[in-house]
Amino acid sequence: MYYRKEVAEAFEELATGPGGLAPEEARSRLEKYGPNSFKTGKEFDILATIIHQFTDPLIYILIIAAVFTALLGHWIDTYVIMAVVFLNAIIGFSQEYKAEKAISALISMAAPRATVVRGNRTVEVDSQDLVPGDIVLLASGAKVPADLRLFETTRLEINESALTGESLGVRKDNMPLQTDSPALGEARNTAFMGTLVLSGRGKGIVVATGRETQLGRISEEVAALESAPTPLQVQLAKMSRKIGVAILGVSVFAVFLGILLGRSFVHMLLTGIALAVGAIPEGLPIVVTITLAVGVKRMAVRSAIVRRLPAVETLGSTTVIASDKTGTLTKNEMTVQKIFTGYREYQVTGAGFTPTGEIVPKSGNKNEPGQDIALQMCLRAGMLANESSLELNPESGKYKPQGDPTEVSLIVSALKGGLREDLESGHFPKIDEIPFESDRLYMATMHKDIVKDGIIVFVKGAPDRVIGMCNKAMDDQGESVELNHDALLEAYQNMGRDGLRVLAMAYARLPGAHASLEPEMLENDLTFIGLQGMVDPPREEAFAAVKQAKKAGVRVIMVTGDHHITAVAIARQLGIIDNERTPVITGKELEMMSDEELFEQVGKANVFSRVAPLQKLRIVQQLIRRGEVVAVTGDGVNDTPALKAAHIGVAMGRTGTDAAKETSAMVITNDNFASIFEAVKEGRVVFANIRKVTLFLLSTGLGQIILILATLILFLPLPLLPAQILWMNLVTNGLQDISLGFEPGEKGIVDQPPRHPDEPVISRLMIERLLVIGVVLAAGTLATFVWQLNMGADINKARTVALTTMVLYQLFNVFNSRSETQSIFQMNIMSNPFLFYSIIASTMAQLAIIYLPPLQFIFRTTALNLLDWAVILPTALTVVAAVEIDKALRRGRRDLPELAPAEN
Repeated sequence: MYYRKEVAEAFEELATGPGGLAPEEARSRLEKYGPNSFKTGKEFDILATIIHQFTDPLIYILIIAAVFTALLGHWIDTYVIMAVVFLNAIIGFSQEYKAEKAISALISMAAPRATVVRGNRTVEVDSQDLVPGDIVLLASGAKVPADLRLFETTRLEINESALTGESLGVRKDNMPLQTDSPALGEARNTAFMGTLVLSGRGKGIVVATGRETQLGRISEEVAALESAPTPLQVQLAKMSRKIGVAILGVSVFAVFLGILLGRSFVHMLLTGIALAVGAIPEGLPIVVTITLAVGVKRMAVRSAIVRRLPAVETLGSTTVIASDKTGTLTKNEMTVQKIFTGYREYQVTGAGFTPTGEIVPKSGNKNEPGQDIALQMCLRAGMLANESSLELNPESGKYKPQGDPTEVSLIVSALKGGLREDLESGHFPKIDEIPFESDRLYMATMHKDIVKDGIIVFVKGAPDRVIGMCNKAMDDQGESVELNHDALLEAYQNMGRDGLRVLAMAYARLPGAHASLEPEMLENDLTFIGLQGMVDPPREEAFAAVKQAKKAGVRVIMVTGDHHITAVAIARQLGIIDNERTPVITGKELEMMSDEELFEQVGKANVFSRVAPLQKLRIVQQLIRRGEVVAVTGDGVNDTPALKAAHIGVAMGRTGTDAAKETSAMVITNDNFASIFEAVKEGRVVFANIRKVTLFLLSTGLGQIILILATLILFLPLPLLPAQILWMNLVTNGLQDISLGFEPGEKGIVDQPPRHPDEPVISRLMIERLLVIGVVLAAGTLATFVWQLNMGADINKARTVALTTMVLYQLFNVFNSRSETQSIFQMNIMSNPFLFYSIIASTMAQLAIIYLPPLQFIFRTTALNLLDWAVILPTALTVVAAVEIDKALRRGRRDLPELAPAEN
């Protein structure tokens, strides 16, 4: 509660003074309180990460299959299966290692060195050695090394956007606060660890270090949080368990059925293992990983860097994007948009700190900038009554702001109006100034007027205060006229309702020579010049992105530390709220709500303003509790708890802090909100491709199960050996299922609503399609197998024909799997060239095991003749005919919205 104490009380309680602690006392306190640092979470455990790669249910199934094949002495089968297991583990480990190898970002937020007073001497120490009671000196450009109760300030202004989300700099003072539990942005007498000094200087008493600081408390929250599992992870785990139970049940049933039918136990054990190996989608874990990796690559092209593979798909099922405002939806560059001067209103075009744009009267004749004297004086006052600067880098051609973004925006507006900073400073050299103070609410600068050979004072500050100091006004011709308070207040209120931050400008001419400027000289004799209203403007591309998100069924809500009026104005411009009845909740209101009340409100409100870090976390947690799939965007340290708790955290790459980037699952490198929506689209494509792979693999497995059970009931020998099944599933099929991961998105996919988090990977349509394909594959393969046996062929020849039939079935079936509803004859095969080349490679591989003697020996195959091929090829094509009929019937019934052909 140091913010409520007088400075003397703080000194007394911390047993310190302006001269600082004695070095011996500092060392003693360091032993008591510990270093001024903290951990952001558990250290990266390589062994635990490796073990984690083998804990997936599908991996369990593969390992069980490997054990079975090893028990039967089928070592080649064992080696192939374990190769898949280890390859999957290597890919998964490499992704996690890349994501975690960076140095803890929250620790890097701390300043490396600090200037302190110890034993009445000013010294520089390592920031980790700071202790409560230390006296810290702050200067422009310094990073605050600990939480400080300020006791001396000189025009001290601190950028706290990384901690609070507030885009404007905060002017600090040393007066005690009367408010209980103020928001961080309202603690004017406190400087927080990790924030940046914009201008001025100050002194403060260290009141908290390490994990006791606001930054440290946030880090503790982040370390304790567990990221929500992604919908894909949940559904894949459910599917894997169901597949495992089904495979076990079918295999046990087949063994007992065979024994009841008089088959030997050994023969039935081999049959059960063949069933299990045939049904297990050995390639699914690795193909899911590869499909996600393909999505990672595609997102990288769209400036979205994914740090955790499952996050690729999560955005595709996202139902709510909880976005920060500053730097995410807006440019984080204050921009003057309106000017009221000479009782006329002007619009200012252009945005950001680049002085490109013009100043246009809202009504009336358009004067040249130099002809409107009041406008020129208003711009001049904003430029000269200013402690910031805007420098042009001649090499890059870019402007670099220094100081308060609000003051920089006044310089930019003056440049747009035709003023030049060097000429203005030359015509009006500064003599003295009165710095801004919170109790004064204005600043003033005194200049020598070279042209008129006199003294002029420019004043800039809060409109209420500055207007009260004026007794006349300037019209657009530069003449003094009567001050119309009502008109000025109306213009001020109109700007405020538009969400603008408004500053008023005035001037006074002083008679004679003056060497210094005192407040008493300005109290009641100023001439009002004008008002300038500025705002952190929305990003141009954010308008379209929010609109597209709504069309795609994704709700966008704003969660910001900025002021209520500003947040509402930006939200209304972007279309996040579109009527007055949409509830808007402030941090103070949220503080008074129970979790149950907040649970109800997060379903209605689209804007949350003046929100503290842990309040943002509460909002995310209640959204998740409502069953939403939540993506959180942010760039500051204040965003890190929510970024980690969400299903997917999205950090800004340019303006984002390292803390936000390292906590998030994805980083948008261009800070473009539109890139998030592109990632949503790509996430949907990834999930669609995973479904295509799953349909392809499971339909093949079901066909093999039906085939083996049919031969069992018909008292026929096994049509396929375990090694042949593995060959088909891992070598021949493996190329096709991987190629499906490269499928382009189907047009219209982004216009569909997000899938429900509980929606399984295997849909009703897929189950029905599985049955159709499984029956066709089993019937055709059984027919060719029986045909060969009836022709008097030996068992190896019959199995070769059956294997080749099944392989060709799969080569044709992969085209069926490219779309659930679109005909394969309307899809361009070269839109996925990898698929085309995989078909060629698989065909060559199958021909190799049929005709090359060494491979014939391993897989027990024999050469086929032209008659064999003449029967196999038309039989395999029946799967295309069957699925095309099924698709046509579904399109006719319009069971599903039809998607356009895939993009080329």
